[in-house]
Amino acid sequence: MKPVQCSFCKGNLQMGKTDFTTKVEGEIVSIKDVPAYICDNCGEFYFDPDVSRRIDKVMQKVHKGKLLAHPIPAGEIEFGRT
Repeated sequence: MKPVQCSFCKGNLQMGKTDFTTKVEGEIVSIKDVPAYICDNCGEFYFDPDVSRRIDKVMQKVHKGKLLAHPIPAGEIEFGRT
């Protein structure tokens, strides 16, 4: 079932691509060009179940150290210290 409306702002969702970014053991992991439904109003994105399963498989490999990734520069700011 394709989602059609953003649950936050009620904007319309369009198929597109986004990056999935998370932190694992102090390291930033970013998966590029992930298919997603993206809100045309606020930018919130939603993954369908198949894409979520594929992300889970990639993250399992990351946690096991079985995936080589290109290093990317990232800055970290602690909220409340700015």
